[in-house]
Amino acid sequence: MSISFGPGGNSISFAGRKFPEELPEYLHSFGLNGYEFECGRGVRISEKTYSLTPELKNKHSLTLSLHAPYYISLSSTKEQTRLKSVDYIVESAVAAKRLGAEKIVVHSGSCSKITRGQALWLAKDTLKAASAALKERGLYDDVIICPETMGKVNQLGTLSEVLELCALSERFLPCVDFGHLNARDGGSIKSIDDYAAILDEIENKAGFERLKKIHIHFSKIMYTDGGEKTHLTFEDTVYGPDFEPLIELIAKRGLTPSIVCESQGTQAEDAAEMKTYYNKFLN
Repeated sequence: MSISFGPGGNSISFAGRKFPEELPEYLHSFGLNGYEFECGRGVRISEKTYSLTPELKNKHSLTLSLHAPYYISLSSTKEQTRLKSVDYIVESAVAAKRLGAEKIVVHSGSCSKITRGQALWLAKDTLKAASAALKERGLYDDVIICPETMGKVNQLGTLSEVLELCALSERFLPCVDFGHLNARDGGSIKSIDDYAAILDEIENKAGFERLKKIHIHFSKIMYTDGGEKTHLTFEDTVYGPDFEPLIELIAKRGLTPSIVCESQGTQAEDAAEMKTYYNKFLN
């Protein structure tokens, strides 16, 4: 498995192009080889996209992933909401398989009305139910579930919590959103040592092989005392975090993650900046 860089959804600069027909050429013009379908508001994918994407993926050697709906709540206190969340995960997995995507990113949920321990227990239970549903439909070995680290303080999704969710199955991989981690802790990622501590924790709890192929989200994010407020672009010089130390560690440790940039409107351009920086460490 090789490293991939790509945008989450389409940058402003993609406007006027045909989707998905012109996506590979557009990505390659930036030197990119990855793409994440954004289904945060629901899995709404056209039959044309389903029919064309697998061939485009194979022909152009793209690494694809899919962001499942934002309204998935693994830790909801309402059983009906958790049951629907299982259905949404299955729906996302079906879509991912049809597209040729290998991973689906899933939000963990909230813990504002219960303790973090209770929320984590509920999230584990929901993920177990989702795993059983995927196995029943023959999808379990096709699509990897990636619980995501979250950016708001009252959300479930610290790095430790995500790693505990991923411990449920070897088929689960963490989606580590470094902008989220930085935002929820008030700008905690300031140096290469801060990044190293995060990567070390993943390796210590999940093992090197899973660290090597983690799913990464990256963007600079404005935050308040409550955590994440809004995504920014790499032009921001106030909030961070900076991507260079992370990319250096990825290269020097021989990691091959799929890296998805979620900058606001310039995600392809900023992903290309990360890829260019990564290339400096080759050879």
